[in-house]
Formats: sequence, structure tokens, C-alpha cells
Amino acid sequence: MGFLAYTFRRLIEMVPVLIGITLAAFLLLRVMPGDPATLILGTRGDEKDIAALQAQLGLDRPLWEQYFRFVLDVVRGSFGQSIAYGRPVAELILQRLPASLWLVAYSTVLAIVMAVPAAILAALRRGGAVDLMLRGLLVFALATPSFWLGILLILALGLKLGLFPVSGYGEGVGSHLWHLFLPSLVIALTTAAIVMRNLRSSLLAVLNADFIDSARAKGLSSRRVLLRHVLPNALISAVSVLGVHTSWIIGGTVVIEAVFGVPGLGNLLIASIFGRDYPLVQGLTVAFAILVVLVNLATDLAYAAIDPRVSLD
Repeated sequence: MGFLAYTFRRLIEMVPVLIGITLAAFLLLRVMPGDPATLILGTRGDEKDIAALQAQLGLDRPLWEQYFRFVLDVVRGSFGQSIAYGRPVAELILQRLPASLWLVAYSTVLAIVMAVPAAILAALRRGGAVDLMLRGLLVFALATPSFWLGILLILALGLKLGLFPVSGYGEGVGSHLWHLFLPSLVIALTTAAIVMRNLRSSLLAVLNADFIDSARAKGLSSRRVLLRHVLPNALISAVSVLGVHTSWIIGGTVVIEAVFGVPGLGNLLIASIFGRDYPLVQGLTVAFAILVVLVNLATDLAYAAIDPRVSLD
């Protein structure tokens, strides 16, 4: 099966998943206490005013009809009209999407930059001081809640030392990299710890393989053996782990964006949940689902590109 055919097949397989996600998001919102009409009118509105606003927003219609209208909005690409903002949901998503994509990409790059050298050092010096120190940092990164670490970085590097901004997104590439460094670092530390642990184990397994002994017997230098034979084979499983964890990063940005005030999809999702903005919450849920599915697809394609034994069939 060719690259394009495999990609098309995976996109078709995504449709039932998205339908299930839209149904779950729709039903979960309806069982939450409170409704948009009551929140908008507050104590000023009586039952008659609330009923009139519910009819205006279409919330008095049967659930199946509301869900059908939502699915039609998704198919059209508009995702409906936001109750709180009075604008198309798709417009709000596209406005906030760049900040979230920057945060995900930045944190992923930082994680790779930290994890790969650390895993190589730990594997080459197995059981030594460097290996023990890196594994200790790994445990610390995994055991530390991301929001708490974010607050510590804000207090230490942001407010006390003034090295980095503690909120915002900036304008321009350089400003984005500066403003998003702290939130990206918080996400990257956990990701790097997971990737490093997996890559270290893979490197140790490959280093003990017979074909590595054959490569050394041919007179190849240690550096050439590492770069040409050990690392490519060890990266196969690490790519899968990184892909899966990148999917987690997309959802994890919700908390980090709230801590650092990043104007992305996560921040918008929290505000829309508290405001019971049904169309916006539903649209954001679908947007997050699409991003996760695309990341998983890219992971599968990268896995096939790295390992020639993997067939797209």
C-alpha cells in the first residue's frame, strides 16, 4: 500500500472516532449542572426569561435534534455559533490555534533535545554516576505535578530573576520562543523523562546485540557504530513513545496554558466550560480530537520511515 493510500485509509478510519467523541462531548455537557441561559441572565432573569433565552439558543429542542444540528455544523466547518462570544466557533478556534501549536511543537523539540543526549550518556555509562544522576532527575520530573513545577518556575525564573515572561504569547518568532519557553519547558521535562527512559532501555538492548559486535569487529569507530547502527535501531520504539506522549501534550496544554496565561485552545476551553458555552466546548473537543488523530497518523508514518521492516499495509 502506498503512502497516499495509507494516509487516506487512516483518515477514513478517523471518522467513527470523531463521531464517538462528538457524541460523548455533547452528552457530558448536557448532564453538567446549570445551563447557558441561567448563567447569562443570572439573578435578573425569571423562569419566563430563561425559557425564552433557551428557545432562542435552541436548548429547548430535543437532544437528538440538538446533536444533529451540531453534527451538521461540524460537517460545514463552522462548528456553530459561540454563545459567549457571538462569533463562529471555527473562527475562535483558528484564532487561538497558533499559540497551542507553538506550545506543543516547542515543548516537543525541547524534549527531544534533552532526552536523546541524556539517554545516550546514561546508556554508555550504565551504572555510573552520570547514569544514576540522570535517572534521579527522571524520577523527579515524573513525580512532580506540572502545574506546581510551572508555578515554581514562574516564581524563580520569572518574577524573582526576571529572565522570562510569566504570561502571554508575544508577537513574532523570537517573541514566541521567549514567552513560551517556561510553559514549554514544564511540558518538555515530563516528556523528556519518559522518552529518555524508553530510549535508554532500547540503547542498552541494541548495544548488546550480535550485529553491533560484528560492526565493531569490522574496525568501525565507536562513534560510527553509535550513529549508524545503534541509534537508528533504538529510536524505533522511542518514536512511538514520543508520538503517544505528544498526544498527551495536546490535552495537557489545557492546564499549562491556564497557569501561564497562554492564549491558546486550552485556555479558551476552560473559559467555555465555566461559561457553559456548549457550541464552543463541543467545537474545541473536536479540534483537540483531530489534532490527536493527526499526531498518531504522523507517528505511524514516521515509524514506517525509520524502520523499513514496517509495512504500510
